[in-house]
Amino acid sequence: MKIFLVGISCVGKTTIGKELAKTLGYQFFDLDIEIESYFKKSISQIQSMFLTGYSYRDYVAIVLKKIIDENKNINYIVALPPSGLRDCFLRALKKEEERIVIALHDQPENILKRLTLYDDNSNKIEKTLCEKEKKLYLRELRLDNTYFNRTYKRANHHVNIDGLSINECVEKIEDLIVGIETNKSI
Repeated sequence: MKIFLVGISCVGKTTIGKELAKTLGYQFFDLDIEIESYFKKSISQIQSMFLTGYSYRDYVAIVLKKIIDENKNINYIVALPPSGLRDCFLRALKKEEERIVIALHDQPENILKRLTLYDDNSNKIEKTLCEKEKKLYLRELRLDNTYFNRTYKRANHHVNIDGLSINECVEKIEDLIVGIETNKSI
């Protein structure tokens, strides 16, 4: 089975995806990390080469295609960026017939608590946000939810992880996958 996790930034795709992959014995890929490895540049540096998000996605979609093409015979999970169900990425996903796309949803207030910041070289920034910054980031998270949820309607399944621990999230998604596999065999 090929599982693709999508959701806004810091919703938990990578953390949940890694744990789910361990539980299921699947390979795990974080598309952003794979893109940086392939191009030997940070996401920010690559994005700065393009005027539009579309141009960037068109350029880096080769990495998603590579993951799909080179892993036909194994089960895997891919954590996609927030734009993972748009244009070039979506076309690459459609070529994988065994795909299951799961959109992860959480409350912006929960996401804010685990917000991780990075510099232009993809180095983690250790920073405690002041109240004004928290309000600004919360506003951005709400806007991202509204903006990206339109494309997340393309996902096969939606999982609300509001208030759940990592283990509870993994169990919830694992139950979903077992249900999908059971329905396939009927």
